[in-house]
Amino acid sequence: MSQQSSKAVEGGSREGERRRTILRAAIDVFARKGYHGCRIADVAREAGVAYGLVYHYFKNKDELLETVFETGWSGFVSRIRAVVEAEGPVGLKVRGITDVAFEAYRVDPRAVKVLIVEIARSPGGHVNRQNAFTDTIRMCAEMFVRAQASGELRPEVDPLLASALLFGSIEMGLTALVLGLVDPRDTEMLERARQQIAGSFLHGVLTQDAAAAEESWKKSAMRSKSAKPL
Repeated sequence: MSQQSSKAVEGGSREGERRRTILRAAIDVFARKGYHGCRIADVAREAGVAYGLVYHYFKNKDELLETVFETGWSGFVSRIRAVVEAEGPVGLKVRGITDVAFEAYRVDPRAVKVLIVEIARSPGGHVNRQNAFTDTIRMCAEMFVRAQASGELRPEVDPLLASALLFGSIEMGLTALVLGLVDPRDTEMLERARQQIAGSFLHGVLTQDAAAAEESWKKSAMRSKSAKPL
């Protein structure tokens, strides 16, 4: 690699790192102050950069919030897609989707708070944001269509509505965490929340045979968990 190319790569890497630092700072400030209470000066101070440098990467606060959404949501959706497209019964996939959401909260609670409080609940929103939510619901609805065809899902269940209900349940569970209704440091409570959301949903949509298989899987998983050495 030439010296000029090396400098270009180094410069690009430095630019990317600065941008990520500003985005991380924006998440922290949005989580702490809310979108309307956040100022670009707050983000610059949190990131430890000059005020004008934030505008070098983002033209305004709205673009910052939109970039936070696009970055976080794309990673979330890729993990959801991996669960949806994997082999296995629909009950296991529903539990996997719930696990992805709660694991995202465990890893980065502030980012999830911004997504739930400042983005998902904001009135209107950008068209690309609305499309992103809709596309994810439709992706999981297709999973339920396949489950219905294989006899796992009750015939009277509407797959699109089932998908919306699943994500609605997950969203409200996460809302309880980000608003402090549940102690997020209580790992046992987090695990119960995961299990209860997935279990309650599956109880309402699975056929009798699929529900029996799901119950058998749960018992097997509990035995495996209790058998693990301390």
